[in-house]
Amino acid sequence: MKLWQKDTAVDKAVEQFTVGKDKEFDQLLAPFDVLGNIAHAKMLASVGLLTAEEANQLVKRLQKIYPTTLDTDFAIPEGMEDIHSYVEYLLTQELGDTGKKIHAARSRNDQVLVDIKLFLRYELQQLVRSIEPFFTLLQEQSEAYKRHLLPGYTHLQLAMPSSFGLLFGAYAESLVDDVQTLQAAYKVVNKNPLGSAAGYGSSFPINRTLTTELLGFEHLNYNVVYAQMGRGKAERIVAQAMANLADTLSRLSMDMCIYLNQHFDFISFPAELTTGSSIMPHKKNPDVFELIRSHCNRIKALPNEITMMTTNLPSGYHRDLQLLKEHLFPALQTLQQCIQMAALMLSNIHIKPDILKDEKFKYLFTVDAVNELVKQGTPFRDAYKIIGKQVEDGSFNMPDAPAPTTHEGSIGNLCNAEIATMMQQVLNGFGFEQAEQAVSRLLNPA
Repeated sequence: MKLWQKDTAVDKAVEQFTVGKDKEFDQLLAPFDVLGNIAHAKMLASVGLLTAEEANQLVKRLQKIYPTTLDTDFAIPEGMEDIHSYVEYLLTQELGDTGKKIHAARSRNDQVLVDIKLFLRYELQQLVRSIEPFFTLLQEQSEAYKRHLLPGYTHLQLAMPSSFGLLFGAYAESLVDDVQTLQAAYKVVNKNPLGSAAGYGSSFPINRTLTTELLGFEHLNYNVVYAQMGRGKAERIVAQAMANLADTLSRLSMDMCIYLNQHFDFISFPAELTTGSSIMPHKKNPDVFELIRSHCNRIKALPNEITMMTTNLPSGYHRDLQLLKEHLFPALQTLQQCIQMAALMLSNIHIKPDILKDEKFKYLFTVDAVNELVKQGTPFRDAYKIIGKQVEDGSFNMPDAPAPTTHEGSIGNLCNAEIATMMQQVLNGFGFEQAEQAVSRLLNPA
């Protein structure tokens, strides 16, 4: 069944090529297609294009279809081009001509658009929900290891004293900014394109504000041409936000790989969380972090992939946009899995104590020595030269501990509570409840 089929059969090779993997990814859109259909049926009744009885029949049938789309064995049968055709087929099979009326005042273009918007809205919520416990874990580890010092590096050369409290806290705060960009993507996604039809609106007196409210969208995509132009743009913005999060995870993974290296020997993990070598019995490889790093670096390329796939497209719909699903949808699942695996590893990390007592780290304290001379009245530039000469002639002595720090965000004042407050403020700005409540009302048989 094809929504666009007339009397001419399409060449089989053309059909296979143009459908591609679309059905595979359409299965992910299935529950959202049902939700869009429920809202559309209610709207059609409100403007007199369906009777109240017809709308009631359609809604009840769709509410029964919805849970089947969540089953792991749900599949679009052979002969059905996509999820939109299949849902309409199921309605027509049971309701006859009433089922055929569901597509009035709508194009497959805006049907796909609203499905993708609802899907991305849901997936972004799931992604944010998976970040929350990871953020909490990083903050907890920051507090637990705030007195465990480690070398800080610039240019991969010894720089100044740091701590695992500072390191874990840094990645926690990085997540705040990452979630902020995810919120921006959510705001773009959470706009209703339904009713834009093929991109030029409808001559039916539809009520787009009503479908916006029914589906729990925050706003409309008002201009019908822009509603269609937004396809590709919304995916790219989501991908850019995902890339920010992926960059945080990739850098964290690289730190863990370096610190596990025997030449550093700052951390370790239980044997069951590492892998071995086929010929070297001593190996305990950080494969989890290496794979997180690679997955996330690939996700960092995703915005550019989407940008290139949509380059030079004029306004209106183009089949190129179909392929975006193949790149974006799996990346959402991969990113969530990377967060979960990073959390598993960091929950079981062991930090080596007294790392900085090793003589090779003594030059980490040169800045402390310079600052101490400045406190005693020596001009900074002169103090810098004095300590530099001590380093050159080998007379610099390693202190017992780093100088205390008290300013905001330093080793001695991590400001984890303030960072947690920032994160909560960002989380509060999503407004997930509006969407959740709207979906619940659509699925409520009452």
